[in-house]
Amino acid sequence: MPEVMERKKKMTLVVMSGDFDKLFGAFIIATGGAAMGMEVTMFFTFWGLRALRNTKPTGKTIFGRMLGMMYGGDITKSNPSKFSFGGMGRWMFGKMMASNNVAKLVELRDLAITLGVGLYPCQMSMDVMEFPAESFIEGVKPAVGVGFMLAEAEESAVQFFI
Repeated sequence: MPEVMERKKKMTLVVMSGDFDKLFGAFIIATGGAAMGMEVTMFFTFWGLRALRNTKPTGKTIFGRMLGMMYGGDITKSNPSKFSFGGMGRWMFGKMMASNNVAKLVELRDLAITLGVGLYPCQMSMDVMEFPAESFIEGVKPAVGVGFMLAEAEESAVQFFI
């Protein structure tokens, strides 16, 4: 009979999307797990890196600078995956959430940092998209690769891909 690995009270999330609603869900799950005493690791790759970005311009090459401009900024510029309406959806959801006393996305991200959630950017995605470490907010962990994420996931009781 194969040996069964004991899983820790730990959660790993891979965040690939930069959409408002998906980032919101990822941070709700992460902060909920951390509040329950779980060790939580979030691995941000490609479009998910938006959640960690500050407003500094990025890119060394013409393509990198173009991507940085087209991408449109930090977490406050994330649009819903449906009903974006050129930014109108982001405004509308913000109003609806505020009227129901729901935390803002940036507040959830800050809460995750406060609760000790590990926010790790993907090194390969950073290289491809030309996002240097200086383009991330304070509290982001050093960049890692897929091997780190897989090792975290392997010993986690819960894994998500968002």
